[in-house]
Amino acid sequence: MILSNANILNAVKMKRLFIEPLDGQDASKSPFNTSAIDLRLGNEIAVPKNENAPLQLDLSKPGIPQLLHQYSETKIITEDQPYTLKKGVFVLAQTMERVAFPLHRKGTCYSARVEGRSSLARCGILVHFTAPTIHAGFEGKITLEIINLGPFDFLLKPEMKICQLIIEEVKGRPFDAPNQFKGQTKPAGIKV
Repeated sequence: MILSNANILNAVKMKRLFIEPLDGQDASKSPFNTSAIDLRLGNEIAVPKNENAPLQLDLSKPGIPQLLHQYSETKIITEDQPYTLKKGVFVLAQTMERVAFPLHRKGTCYSARVEGRSSLARCGILVHFTAPTIHAGFEGKITLEIINLGPFDFLLKPEMKICQLIIEEVKGRPFDAPNQFKGQTKPAGIKV
């Protein structure tokens, strides 16, 4: 079941889930849509270096985040100095907001899906590829995989509305999965 804007705000107020900082306390106004909440872009972008390095990623081996960090450059963006996302360029970024979906012993647990915004999609900007699920038990900022598939350069500015979070009720209490990714402070490629 997808939560409405009123249910999202109520779950936050009851501390069943967390979105911080929350830009607004009125479910009928921004950042709330009828069944989602808009999240904003943080101020760091990890840009993979294109040095024609003899590099092949093997996801069956450990150390991919460290390898991505080694071959990425961190850019700090500001309103005055946004990042120009050129056609065909891929970057990693994070939401400004930190979210948490605790595994409550009693009561409802939630999970979410991060989705792009139609206004960005119409410009050819994708903000995630195939990893939209934010599992129950996750805590942290959401890492975004952003690519410009459009014909024009696109400016990425901190605090711009970059994606939306669709929150869903989890039926039954899930078991804690120790192997589950719990979030990280910064995406691979951005120094912690």
